[in-house]
Amino acid sequence: MANPKLLILAGDGLGPEVMREARRILDWLHKRRGVSFDVEEDLVGGAAYDAHGVPLADSTMAKAQAADAVLLGAVGGPKWDSLPFAVKPERGLLRLRKELQLFANLRPALCFDALAEASTLKYEVVAGLDVMIVRELTGGIYFGEPRGIETLPDGQRRGINTQVYTTEEIRRVGRVAFELARKRGGKLCSVEKANVMESGVLWREEITKLGAEEFPDIALSHMYADNCAMQLVRNPKQFDVIVTDNLFGDILSDAAAMLTGSLGMLPSASLGAADAQGRRKAMYEPVHGSAPDIAGKGIANPIATILSLAMALRYSFDLSREADRIEKAVSAVLDGGLRTADIMQPGKARISTSTMGDAIVREMEQSLAAG
Repeated sequence: MANPKLLILAGDGLGPEVMREARRILDWLHKRRGVSFDVEEDLVGGAAYDAHGVPLADSTMAKAQAADAVLLGAVGGPKWDSLPFAVKPERGLLRLRKELQLFANLRPALCFDALAEASTLKYEVVAGLDVMIVRELTGGIYFGEPRGIETLPDGQRRGINTQVYTTEEIRRVGRVAFELARKRGGKLCSVEKANVMESGVLWREEITKLGAEEFPDIALSHMYADNCAMQLVRNPKQFDVIVTDNLFGDILSDAAAMLTGSLGMLPSASLGAADAQGRRKAMYEPVHGSAPDIAGKGIANPIATILSLAMALRYSFDLSREADRIEKAVSAVLDGGLRTADIMQPGKARISTSTMGDAIVREMEQSLAAG
């Protein structure tokens, strides 16, 4: 059988630096575990604009459509801030999401024990935290019509955005969340504002119906978005899987991210619909962005990108054992006191991007030797 296809788009800023460390993990898996991929690399974002005059070339989009998964670094930076909106680096990322029809964004908020003290919350609140937020990615107020800015007869201006969801949009992202809950702790909390928004009423009704029809084994609860934001900083470990819409998911996932101590630690996955064989279009990327202020200095944290690769192994390639190996290696390195600048703590050893990659590969090698 042909090897699965992986498209790597390192992008801008620190993207190429952190992606190099993920490539080292791929090389190790090939040499030591016999796990092989047909890997292609291409440009996205500002790098693509510099080469092609667009933030994502049609040929690159075709490669993404043909790939089993896309691993992306980061896009954007001040070099391209003055570009017209239609060709800004971020438009390349949005085109990938739209044309691959990636409607479910998975954002794990996992606090490694060694970093619990780095959180702004108390140690006992975040130690052992493991929450998955599933955000609907292609609907809601960011895409609803009508939208725009208009001038009223009296000269005032009015901005309009429309929050809109259909039954199928709600049920398909709900199904992803229920399935994740079934593989995790068996609990799903659905979040909306059904007390003041008709779209929230529909969301709650459809998630409830879906649970009763297809997932009666999952403990389903509902929560208003403002209360969920409060509960995430009050008692985040009450949650297992959270499913919510595009706007609330954008806000809540960033709040949950900071519970873990650093954006440099957090991976994400964006998934499309399953085909007849159960395969999904998918893109995996770190949450942290291009961070141009530290790009090229060798101090970036590659862990979020490496953990994004682990998510790809788990969700796109059915290689959970190898994903576990990566995640355990990261945990062991942190337990050993090694830190990049963003997660530095008193008494720990500050190391570079490549040294962190060295340490993770070394831990994986040791775990293999130990059986």
